[in-house]
Amino acid sequence: MERYFKRRFASTTSSSDNVGSSSSRDVDSSKESELQDILANLIADPGLRPQMLDYDPNIRDEWFDEFDWLEYSISKDAAFCLYCYLFKSNFRIGQGCSDAFKEMGFRNWKKKDKIRQHVGPVGSVHNQSRQYCVDLMNQKQHIQTALIKQSEQARIDYRICLTASLDCVRFLLRQGLPFRGHDESDTSSNKGNYLELLQFLADHDEKVKAVVLENAPGNLKLIAPTIQKDLVNACATETIKKIIKDMDGAFFSLLVDESRDVSVKEQMAVVFRYVDKSGDVIERFVGIQHVRDTTSNSLKEAIDILFAREELSISMLRGQGYDGASNMKALVAVAKGNPDIATFFTSCNSLVNIVGASCKRRDILRDQLQKDVTEALEKDIFPTGRGLNQETCLKRPGDTHWNSHYGTLLSIISMFKSVVKVLKFIIEDGSTDNLGEANRSLREIQSFEFVFHLFFMRSILGATNDLSQALQRKDQDIENAMTLVKVCKDQLQHMRENAFEALLDQVSSSCAKHDILVPNMDDAYVAQWRSHRRAPIITHLHHYRVDIFIQIIEWQLAELNHRFSEVNTELLLCLTCLSLDDSFIAFDKQKLLRFAEFYPQDFNSRDLLALEDQLEIYITHMRTMTDFSQLKGIGSLARKIVEKGLHRTYNYVYLLLRLALTLPVATASVERAFSAMNIVKGPLRNRMGDQWLSDSLLVYIEKDVFACIDNETIMLRFQNMKTRRGQL
Repeated sequence: MERYFKRRFASTTSSSDNVGSSSSRDVDSSKESELQDILANLIADPGLRPQMLDYDPNIRDEWFDEFDWLEYSISKDAAFCLYCYLFKSNFRIGQGCSDAFKEMGFRNWKKKDKIRQHVGPVGSVHNQSRQYCVDLMNQKQHIQTALIKQSEQARIDYRICLTASLDCVRFLLRQGLPFRGHDESDTSSNKGNYLELLQFLADHDEKVKAVVLENAPGNLKLIAPTIQKDLVNACATETIKKIIKDMDGAFFSLLVDESRDVSVKEQMAVVFRYVDKSGDVIERFVGIQHVRDTTSNSLKEAIDILFAREELSISMLRGQGYDGASNMKALVAVAKGNPDIATFFTSCNSLVNIVGASCKRRDILRDQLQKDVTEALEKDIFPTGRGLNQETCLKRPGDTHWNSHYGTLLSIISMFKSVVKVLKFIIEDGSTDNLGEANRSLREIQSFEFVFHLFFMRSILGATNDLSQALQRKDQDIENAMTLVKVCKDQLQHMRENAFEALLDQVSSSCAKHDILVPNMDDAYVAQWRSHRRAPIITHLHHYRVDIFIQIIEWQLAELNHRFSEVNTELLLCLTCLSLDDSFIAFDKQKLLRFAEFYPQDFNSRDLLALEDQLEIYITHMRTMTDFSQLKGIGSLARKIVEKGLHRTYNYVYLLLRLALTLPVATASVERAFSAMNIVKGPLRNRMGDQWLSDSLLVYIEKDVFACIDNETIMLRFQNMKTRRGQL
C-alpha cells in the first residue's frame, strides 16, 4: 500500500485543492506512527488483507481524507464517487467521466493518478457534479428559496402581516366567533369578523396598515379561507401538543361521549384526565371526531386514530368513561324512564318557553311576582333582609348541567301563583300566538298530578343535587364521590321507607292553597293513555305510591348501585383509606395493598413488598406533620405531598394517589364540550367542516392553554405546513 499511496506532509499541497479536495493539514505524531506500523505490516496479497471496516475509524479517515468524495464498498472492495453517482447523468460523456467511479467501482489501487484524473480540471464533469451537490445543500441556493426570494424589508413586512392575522385569529377563537362573512368582496360593508378585525387593526396601527389587505402583495394577503383554516389548525396543533407535553407521560383516563351537532352529524368528543406534576387533577379536551355510528368498533377506530396522531401509548391508559356505559349519567335522565315523569318534564319545558317567549310576558311575570311578594310581605309571610326576595324569572333547564332541572323546579314552585296568572292573561288576551299551548299548560299545572310530580321530583333532585354538582366538577376525586354516593343512597332509602305521607300532605296543602282539586286516594285511577276497559283497577294511592314514588326511588338506587357495583365499590372503598379525616383514621394498609393489586402493570410482586414497608413509614410520618391536618380530600393531599417534595420519598404511595385521582367518575367535562359546540357551530355556521370545527372547539375550550403559546411557535407551525410561503 505504501508503494501506491504516498504519505502527505504538512508542506505538501494537493493538486485538487481548488476542486473540492481536503486541504493539507498536520498529522499528529502518534497517529502517524500508528499508520506507519499498519503500512509496514500490511499483507502484500490484497485478497488476504483485512477489510477496510476492520481498521480504526481514524485510520480509515486518513486513507479517504485526501479525496472527500470517495465512498468505499465493503461488498465489492471498491471505491465510488458520491458526486458523480448523484449528478453525472446531467452531463454528456467527457473528461474524467469514466463509469468506474459511478457503476463498477475503482479497484486499481496501484494507479492513484487515476483518481486525480477522474477529478480533472475545474470544468470537469466531476467538479460540476460537486458544485451541484454544494448548491443543493445550500438553502439559499434552493430553487424554492429562489422562487420566493425576498428583500429584508419584504421579510419584515410579511412578519408584521402574519402577526396581525394571527392576532385576529386568536381573538376570534377565544370568543368562539365566526370568521367568514356572506360577502367578502372589497365593496362589501360586512366582510365577516376576520376581515373586519384585520381592517380595524390596520386603521389603528400604521405599520399594520402598510402591509395588510390592499397594501399587501397579491400572493401574500393572508385572507383566503384556506389561510384562515391553516392558521386555526396551527393554533389547535400547538395547543394539543402543549397538553400532551404537560401530561409528560403520566397515566391518564379517557372520557368519551357522542352528540349530534346542528347539522345533524354525530360527533365524538374526547377528554383526557390526568394528574400533572404539581399533583393537580387536570381534564383537557383534545378534540372531536365525526363518527358514522356509535357502535363500539366505530368508537374504537376513532380513538385509535387519535392515539396514533398524537403519538400516545395505550399502555398509559388507566381508566375509560363512556356516557351511559361505565359512568354516572344525569339522575334526572333515569327518572325520565317513567312515562308520567317524562311527560311532566316536557310540560315544564313548555311552560318555561311559553312564559319566557317574549319580553312582554317576562315583564308581566316580573310585575305579577312583585305584587305577590309585596302582598306576602304585608302579611309577614316572607322573611325580609338583604339579598332576599330579589327579582327573578323561570330558570331554563339544560341537559349538560344536571342540577339545572332542580333549579327549574324550585323556580316553578316559588312562582307558581304568578305563572298561573301570566297563563291566564295570555288566554284572555286572545292572541293566536301560543294560545293553544298556554291553555294546555294551564290545565296541566292546575292538576294534582302535576303538583305531585313537581314536589316529588324536587325532593328526589334535592337529595341527589350535591352528588350531581360534585360529579360535574373537574377536580372531583373518588374519595369525595364515594362519600356523597353513600349519603345519597341512605337519603333515598330513608325517603322510600318514611317520606311518602309527608310528601302527600305537602302536595295536598299546596293544592288547597292554589284551589286545585285533590282526588280521593281510594278512588280508582286509570292512566289517560290506557284503555278504561283493559286497564287494571288500582287506586290513586297505589298509583302515586307504587308506580311513581317507590318506582322512581328504586330506579335511582339501582343506577347508583350499578355504577358503583360490588367490584367497583371494593376498588373505590380501598381508596377511601387514603383519606386525611381525623388524622388518617380510615387508613388501612391491607386495603391499600388490595388496591395496588388491581394494577399489576404498575405494581409487581417486588413493588408490593416495597409498598407494604413504605406504607408503615408513610402513615407514621403523616400523623406527625401538622401541615396535613387541615387538608380535605386526596386531591389536596397529592398537591401537598408534591409541594413538600415527599412524592419522591413515598413514591409508591404517591403512585396510588395518582391512580386514584386519575379514575373518572362522570363524563360531565365531555358534556360541557357539547355546550361549547353549540356556540362554535350554530345555525348560521352549520356548514363548518369537521376539522375546522374540531380545531376551533379545541382552542375555544382550552383557551387557558392556548394563551400560553407565543405567536412565534404558531407562525413556525404555519410556515411548515406548506411550501412557497413568505420567509420569516
